Amino acid sequence: MLEIENLKKALEMITSSRGFYRLIPEVRTNIVMAKENARTINDVAGIPGRITVHKKEVFACREPEYGASSHLARLILEIRKHDPTRRSAINIRYDKAIIEFCEMIGLKVSYYDRRKEPREIKGKEGATIPWGVKVAIRRIGEVPDVIYHKGDWGKEPMIVLLASDAIEAARMAIKIGEEVRI
Repeated sequence: MLEIENLKKALEMITSSRGFYRLIPEVRTNIVMAKENARTINDVAGIPGRITVHKKEVFACREPEYGASSHLARLILEIRKHDPTRRSAINIRYDKAIIEFCEMIGLKVSYYDRRKEPREIKGKEGATIPWGVKVAIRRIGEVPDVIYHKGDWGKEPMIVLLASDAIEAARMAIKIGEEVRI
């Protein structure tokens, strides 16, 4: 239950931030945290219904629970195969200014191009995210702090911040929301 408490604190930080609302993509935001020995999506806690915004007010649809986010759970499970200390991820909207800011403050940034996704990966449910993570890691030779893609047909461009826990992920996102004007 440590992960749930960590997520609740991160959620409190995000919802009280004055600038985070700018970072929420059309598909909305989620933040996840994996158990130390996570092996499946049900070992990763997230926000059911995601984090949304109305005007400048950010709020979660529900309290954190395990198995609540398949996309970010698959991403963090793949990340942990390469760096088990990374237990958390948060997705935010893509903007070039955010990427430039992340690089400026010394975060390791990498990406993958969804348009170059092999047909056999594209056709397999749940395979895109692990493929993208592997490409992003291979590109820089290590697990980055930030992974992004610029989208594809029907797929919104996205940035994912990686951290050791949800509170650290929230801090990174809040700093971006307060510093980057988009």
